[in-house]
Amino acid sequence: MLRSFHLYLFAALLIGLWLTNPFEERQPPVSTPVVNLPFDRHQPVQLNLSSAPEVRFNEYDLTLLAEFSIDARVLGREDYSLGREAELSPWDFALGWGEMAQPEVAKQFEIRQSGRWYYWRADTLPIPRRQIETSSANMHLIPASQQVRDRLEQIKEHDQLRLRGFLVEARGDDGWRWRSSLSRNDTGNGACELILVTEVL
Repeated sequence: MLRSFHLYLFAALLIGLWLTNPFEERQPPVSTPVVNLPFDRHQPVQLNLSSAPEVRFNEYDLTLLAEFSIDARVLGREDYSLGREAELSPWDFALGWGEMAQPEVAKQFEIRQSGRWYYWRADTLPIPRRQIETSSANMHLIPASQQVRDRLEQIKEHDQLRLRGFLVEARGDDGWRWRSSLSRNDTGNGACELILVTEVL
């Protein structure tokens, strides 16, 4: 009877270790300057950097182009595990601010994300098209620490998200590049933000 109890105890211990995975590699934090930009629900806040420092993230060099903060509604979220970009950014968040963050406006849109793009459609536009284009964007998020990664993993569609970080250009050792847009007024290829996220509130 005692032997059976020990076997059950050993099996429970193995299951507990498997579920918690204490040997899982945790992401070391990336050392960056502190971003103290305020949050504005009407629009993202950005401060371009005149001298762009670089930080190392895994096998990539990240050039910090601008400090960035945003207070926005999550219109959609897409997770990625395949492709070069996923090594840096495991998710895209389609974010809306200003009028696009209002629930009565956001609920009138059908949101779709695919291939690192964000698509929207609505039977009737609740606000002008140009306002939609300049009040929402698909943003590629790079977690600067394991804590940030864990927080972003919990974010769901319709959540209100506040984050700070840096718009960056990523470069691989083989010359591969991925650069953030520095404007909220552009559309199409190259218009997405690539953000090294240092803080999630």
